[in-house]
Amino acid sequence: MFSEFDPGWSGWFALSFAVLVCLELARALWNFRSIPRLKPVAGSKPPDLMTVIPARDEERVIARAVASLPHDSVIVVDDHSADGTAEAARKAGAGVIQAPALPRGAVGKSHACMAGAKTLESRWILFADADTWFEKGFLDAAVAAAEARELAFLSIHLETRPRSWRDALVAPLVQALYYASIRPRADPAGAFDGQCVLVRRDAYEFAGGHGAILNSIADGLKLAGLAARHRLKFGAARSGRLGHAEFRDAARSMRRRGYRLLLLEGASAAMSIVFVSALAWWPLSAVWAGIDGGWSMTAPLIVAPMLFALPWYRSLALLLMPLAVCDLAASTWSGLVSALGGGGIEWKGRRV
Repeated sequence: MFSEFDPGWSGWFALSFAVLVCLELARALWNFRSIPRLKPVAGSKPPDLMTVIPARDEERVIARAVASLPHDSVIVVDDHSADGTAEAARKAGAGVIQAPALPRGAVGKSHACMAGAKTLESRWILFADADTWFEKGFLDAAVAAAEARELAFLSIHLETRPRSWRDALVAPLVQALYYASIRPRADPAGAFDGQCVLVRRDAYEFAGGHGAILNSIADGLKLAGLAARHRLKFGAARSGRLGHAEFRDAARSMRRRGYRLLLLEGASAAMSIVFVSALAWWPLSAVWAGIDGGWSMTAPLIVAPMLFALPWYRSLALLLMPLAVCDLAASTWSGLVSALGGGGIEWKGRRV
């Protein structure tokens, strides 16, 4: 029976990409679930913690981030915004300081984080992006997780919420690509993301903090490297439903992640590039196989990877996944090419 199965050269070509996409999606889910999730802590004393939020032109979202954290516990560093970011942050209850002039070669986010941290004396500091927000109990759970694991630096992976219909199409794939690109056990630094980072202040200052990584766009990776060089323990955790981040501006976000891929440990970067390539070729090769040898194979070649992507989508947006992969691949490769060519990418009106 198997000897009669001959899909032709194009069919085998398409099958190989479909299988590779399925395997990579499964591996991404395994990596995701291997990162421990924060556990709510009941009846604990509020932690000695202040939050620093670097913000540039974030008038639309900054109040949500500030309001989700305890009153009088947030410092917003306004990084020369051209909109009403500072006023919106003050109205929401944050203390606001202006970021100093940006030195040549420095990245705005790290520079703003450094400026905010200098004003604080709390035992713990949370660095969070302006498009994040948190549920009650998040801070207690985060500090409890860091203390239980004796960590000086903890990167917290937040639950992603897409902003627009286009974001809803590509955000699950971007998440899958991220988790396919890391190896939490073999390369813990690769799993250290800079979107939401909890640090013990004394260890952070000992290592040099953001002042030591002013020229890097991949602040998470660099903070992990900084901790490792100073023999400080670091790790990652998932927030579950305790913390959220808005996924927006899909094209720029994907270019930035593509840029980040080449900064990973070699094997992780290589596997990520393979995954992006397989995703791009998967729907195209399935259609080619249908044109070349009949359409009976096309449906299973398309459906199988979509089933493996179901844990990432969990919505009807899954039905448009074949279209989303083209968008993802194009933007990610744009970031990769920029990194390979030694160029930069534009972020918040700056070339970085």
